[in-house]
Amino acid sequence: MFSWVNLVQILVIVILLWVFYRTFIKNTSSERLVRGLFGLALLWGVSFVLSWAHLDLLGTFLRWVALFLSISLIVVFQPELRKFMALMGNIEEWRRIFKYNHNITRDTKALDAILSAVEFMSAKHTGALIVFTNLLDESAIEKLGVPINADISSELLLTIFFNKTPLHDGAVIIEKNRIAYAGGILPLSKNNLNWKYGTRHRAALGLTEVSGAIVLIVSEESGEISVAEKGKFTKYDDLKKLRAKLEKVMYK
Repeated sequence: MFSWVNLVQILVIVILLWVFYRTFIKNTSSERLVRGLFGLALLWGVSFVLSWAHLDLLGTFLRWVALFLSISLIVVFQPELRKFMALMGNIEEWRRIFKYNHNITRDTKALDAILSAVEFMSAKHTGALIVFTNLLDESAIEKLGVPINADISSELLLTIFFNKTPLHDGAVIIEKNRIAYAGGILPLSKNNLNWKYGTRHRAALGLTEVSGAIVLIVSEESGEISVAEKGKFTKYDDLKKLRAKLEKVMYK
């Protein structure tokens, strides 16, 4: 029986699911999982509607199809499901979402270190690839690389990207404002890019096409600094503008 109380409850559930989707799932590799679940739920719903309309044969057939697809979904989306369960158990991530950031004193040492290193590498034409990610975004990275788990410092970043070190060609993975991994391998974009863009830019673009990660790139050829986000590049000639952008990324 319809009632306003039931309508309000449904609206609250829809809003909570939408907020969760926008916060954790949108523009990540796990978005495919959500679309699959939505399609599966729709299939189940149609099967019950058919049974209610006394089309029992079709309804039963669709329920068996939905059951088969449910089992297949677990196999196909196993990496995404592991990341999803890890996220659900990540208490710190939930605290970050519900805390009031405007009352928190931000320690900008990590940001200062990144900007200092990027400015030096740009002047010296040292190539760099720095990924700002979260737990769900990691599922889109082909290989995380060597675990570092260190505070961010300009000296460490310059050492990693120095062209005589074995890790310089890979990506540095930033997680929770710490260097989590170095030498990471990112998925390459399959789009046709301008001739001036090399493998670093293609890798940065590729990751942002399948995840919500944001990638900072320093070009080895030109020293150009750019940021890849949602499958697009933005060039930064002004370090003040770059700082403002990274503040939003690191302290959101």
